[in-house]
Amino acid sequence: MIAKILVSDVLMPPIGLLLGGGDFSDLFIDVKEGAAAAAPYASLAAAQEAGAVTINYGVFLNTGISFLVVAFAVVLLIRGINRLQKQEAPAAATTKKKCQYCISEIAIEATRCARCTAQLT
Repeated sequence: MIAKILVSDVLMPPIGLLLGGGDFSDLFIDVKEGAAAAAPYASLAAAQEAGAVTINYGVFLNTGISFLVVAFAVVLLIRGINRLQKQEAPAAATTKKKCQYCISEIAIEATRCARCTAQLT
């Protein structure tokens, strides 16, 4: 609801002025004239009232922009949540050590390397 108000009342008027129109919701294409009145129609509501078949691409544009605003807000929200989460430091190696000869990882309790069979100190 808030996103719809943001798009229709805050974002669409400046975008509409930049593109030459005030509001996209009245943009439509007549496919077939209505029985009650002949084309051209002053607005989408007049065309629908006359029973005309229309392609309402202006409503589609408004809905698409609304979707993009909501998606952008969700992305910003998720980024903020991820920044607030505490980054865990990698755990110190307490169960493995490296062989001084072949650099393989072995258990701390081992006295010989399983890979090169070197005696460990």
